[in-house]
Amino acid sequence: MIDGTVVAYNAAVFVSTLFLLEAGADKFVDHTAVVARRTGVPDTLIALLTAGAEWEELAVVVSALAQGRGPLALGNIVGSAISNILGAFSLGLLFRRSGAAMEYDRSARIYSLLLLGVTTAIIPVTYLPRRGLWQIAGIVLIVAFTVYLLSVAWAISRGTLAAPEGSDSDSDSDSSSDDSDAEPAPANRRRTSNGETQPLLRPSENFARRRRGLAYHIGHLVAGFLAICLSGYVLSHAATNVADALGASEVLFGIVVLAIGTTLPEKFVAVLSGNRGHAGILVANTVGSNIFLLSLCLGIVMIGTGGELGGAGGVEMVELAVLWVSTALFTATVWAGGRFDRWVGGVMLTGYVAFIIVEFAVLRREFHP
Repeated sequence: MIDGTVVAYNAAVFVSTLFLLEAGADKFVDHTAVVARRTGVPDTLIALLTAGAEWEELAVVVSALAQGRGPLALGNIVGSAISNILGAFSLGLLFRRSGAAMEYDRSARIYSLLLLGVTTAIIPVTYLPRRGLWQIAGIVLIVAFTVYLLSVAWAISRGTLAAPEGSDSDSDSDSSSDDSDAEPAPANRRRTSNGETQPLLRPSENFARRRRGLAYHIGHLVAGFLAICLSGYVLSHAATNVADALGASEVLFGIVVLAIGTTLPEKFVAVLSGNRGHAGILVANTVGSNIFLLSLCLGIVMIGTGGELGGAGGVEMVELAVLWVSTALFTATVWAGGRFDRWVGGVMLTGYVAFIIVEFAVLRREFHP
């Protein structure tokens, strides 16, 4: 018997925590960028950190694993990767400016091929949860993610690739405004009796003000990180409570409900970048997010579970097939140079709706009346 009170309460907690998750992720990314710039970290690494990094997904995955909910974490990764393409990239194509087709540069094409290669490599391993295989594959994926960050940073610094544009929020404008606020205004001067001017703030006071500015950003960085951790813990708990109350599969809930909720920021970015004609932001948002999910997050799940997913089991081949086909279609769209992009966006979004319907139709028998 379904307990309506439990379902309603946890559903409300789930929805409200999504706002905390997004706010925490924005605060973490924005203030990390400011602190990094002031402490001398290269801008290319800041771009890689802020563009397409799924820190909220990582928090959900780690929290789910800590509760022994490996299938929920795995379902969330696969579902989010599908949603980033069929549910977010498609919106960017549909909402592009009229009369202006998307134009993708060389960097976008390279990023799309890289994503297709990663997706092709992980699908057979993900479908075969074996302890030894997953332990080795998990280590390889985490190492590959590290190599990916270093190689892309090197390529950007050499000028081979363009740095990924944008992030999950308008962090550039926030960061620049924060930097400007922290600088002491040179016009703050007072006039003496003999007509000479003197600065209102002495050098030591200027230095203290600058230090207070950096401490402010570090404090907000820590607050954002704690908000991400807390929301990931609450989201995974609420999701499992709803799934248990409904008698639904953890994998199903992770692939559909949790994936849609945690990829809302990517959908917002896709709509804005498509409408403003920023093809680079649209591609970097999709590729960066999915590589983060399919390398770092999936590697953590493989090591954390060791292939032991319990009675809930793993993802089905049809779900992995949808992931590969959507990635291949994404790559083909980027290489086609924006031809028929609105039609492709419509096909992608229709396919995503059909995928969700099939998921519930096939697994509906798992719900207890």
